Amino acid sequence: MQPATDRDLPRIVDIYNSTVPTRLATADTEPVSVESKRAWFDNHVPGKRPIMVERIDGEVAAWVSFESFYGRPAYARTAEISIYIAPEYRRQGLGRRLLKESLDMTPELGIRTVVAYIFSHNEGSMRLFGSFGFVTWGKLPDIAEMDGKRYSLSILGKHVNP
Repeated sequence: MQPATDRDLPRIVDIYNSTVPTRLATADTEPVSVESKRAWFDNHVPGKRPIMVERIDGEVAAWVSFESFYGRPAYARTAEISIYIAPEYRRQGLGRRLLKESLDMTPELGIRTVVAYIFSHNEGSMRLFGSFGFVTWGKLPDIAEMDGKRYSLSILGKHVNP
């Protein structure tokens, strides 16, 4: 993985938008624009709360972001992690490798606690994070509504670098 650059943002948005119709990985119900994600992208700080990309044959195949949790000083060592993979690279073990590499980065990022917000019905992501020792720290039942259906959100967490 390597730090994302400005030129990666359109591909990052394309990968994100590929998950919108699946109703598995985002509560956005319509695709987002590159412009709408600019502030989010710029808010990430390399070496502290980065966006990392994984390239395959020169193209961004996946991305990982660490975001500060809740924006209060007492949570400075807690980060939310997100992983998004392009459709053509899913179910090939890339998520597992990227999650491991991301967790390996946490000491240098000053992170002691990692949280992930995952739709409870996203069985693949729930299994992936569970296999790395993440446990459910909370559940927000039926909090999201998409296409007339209600979905629960699980909050998974793991303490790293004690």
